[in-house]
Amino acid sequence: MADETEPESSDEKKKGGKKGLIIGMLAALLAGGGGFYATYAGLILAPPGAPSSHAAESDLPPLPEIAFIALEPMVVSLGGAANAKFLRFSAQLDVDPASEEAVMMVLPRIVDVLNTYLRAVSEDELGKPAALERLRAQMLRRIQVVTEQGQVKDLLITEFVLG
Repeated sequence: MADETEPESSDEKKKGGKKGLIIGMLAALLAGGGGFYATYAGLILAPPGAPSSHAAESDLPPLPEIAFIALEPMVVSLGGAANAKFLRFSAQLDVDPASEEAVMMVLPRIVDVLNTYLRAVSEDELGKPAALERLRAQMLRRIQVVTEQGQVKDLLITEFVLG
């Protein structure tokens, strides 16, 4: 009979251990979730003087006025020796809202400058890792020469596909 009581007590210890493990895991999950929320909300670990995520919208500076002009997609042939036969390119111009109409008037010149430049670029140059950023800077500079100073702020490339 003494042997029968020992297995029962070991079963009770195992159940108690599982129960404690589950409670411990739940407590850890709650503490982790609470810590994440407190950090995310800026309640703890926020730099001094930084606004919390609960700041009123009126405290935020207003967004600057922006205007975009979409360029028609272009397909540029790359020549007979190239592995890729064409380049499909589309972009948008970030312009000063006051200059939007003036830029629209010279849009055919902008398209001409881009077409001429892209046809002159070799396929080897297009395959380099930093090519897109360099090409973007070159095209933006050419666009800014065609337009008056300060009218076009940026060139945003939306499609650049070699085929």
